[in-house]
Amino acid sequence: MGQAFEISDGTVTISRRAALAGAALLAGALVASASAEALDLPRQKVDLVSPPFVHAHEQATKLGPRIMEFRLWVEEKKIVIDDEGTTLQAMTFNGSVPGPLLVVHEGDYVEVTLANPDTNAMTHNIDFHAAAGASGGADLTLINPGEQVVLRWKATRTGVFAYHCIPGAMTPWHITSGMSGAVMVLPRDGLKDAAGRPLHYDRVYYIGEHDYYVPRDEKGKFKHYDTHGDAYIDTMEVMRKLVPSHVVFNGAVGALTGKNAMPAKVGENVLIVHSQASRDTRPHLVGGFGDYVWETGKFSNPPETNLETWFIRGGSAGAALTRFLQPGIVGYVNHNMIEAFELGATAHFRVEGQWNDDLMTQVKAPEPIVSNVARK
Repeated sequence: MGQAFEISDGTVTISRRAALAGAALLAGALVASASAEALDLPRQKVDLVSPPFVHAHEQATKLGPRIMEFRLWVEEKKIVIDDEGTTLQAMTFNGSVPGPLLVVHEGDYVEVTLANPDTNAMTHNIDFHAAAGASGGADLTLINPGEQVVLRWKATRTGVFAYHCIPGAMTPWHITSGMSGAVMVLPRDGLKDAAGRPLHYDRVYYIGEHDYYVPRDEKGKFKHYDTHGDAYIDTMEVMRKLVPSHVVFNGAVGALTGKNAMPAKVGENVLIVHSQASRDTRPHLVGGFGDYVWETGKFSNPPETNLETWFIRGGSAGAALTRFLQPGIVGYVNHNMIEAFELGATAHFRVEGQWNDDLMTQVKAPEPIVSNVARK
């Protein structure tokens, strides 16, 4: 069985004290949760999928509240994060960066089984920004390798919300190692515009943005590490300078470009959920618009319309509904262009359909400049 790491005197040491404290808190939580058991609500088990895709769900429902069952497991593993073969000792939910998007409706209960296999080396937990109390559930879910815990919370607010690991002083390391995801709580009657008219999406994609801090050697090359413990001290030193080596969508440079571009069709409405658990970001569709944008991610607020770029605060998620009007490869970037072009924060949509010359046409192809015209 693996053992749990803890910070001590600036180094990583081994301890079980945190897990024992978590177990004590959990015992109290089980008593407090007895009232929810008495609700006798129907249960629905959800099969999660890896981002950018989202598990099957209804956009609106006439059914009453349910207990929605999810299973998340922690996987510590080495991943490749760019075309140069740079590796990161990652920490993940369900093996993906970001972790899966969980979709429920307002009033549902979210019941999550969080497992920390004994192949891992560290304690982990989960903080749901959509949940009230106990550090978003983090105080009740701290588990050692080889343990699992069940947490239930009620979805009382609509919108998209981040979740992430928050193991005390080691929180920045866990989050910047990929350990975050998002929850979408839909209104029971579906999304609406500012006038209360229903909005519908044909597809939904989830994009999680992460900043990585990979140390370099004396020659400026990215360093590789065999274990998380080996990487810890060097990585923390880089992190404290607040200058990321990579800023990526869905775990790696190019994870959503080229053959991994997200498919869509002209005329479709596509909902884009975008989270960033650490830093501010500015999503932008190149040659497209945020037709309806919940910039703060909360569906109880009316969406803004026709945005060119929108702002997502660090530690939150936002949502944008767009209708693709032209076919082709449509870029989706963090509009800090240094981070988009140099550090990796770029994705593509591959949109199929017919070109509309009325919206855009090339009147004349490139040709040599006529000298007298150029001077005017």
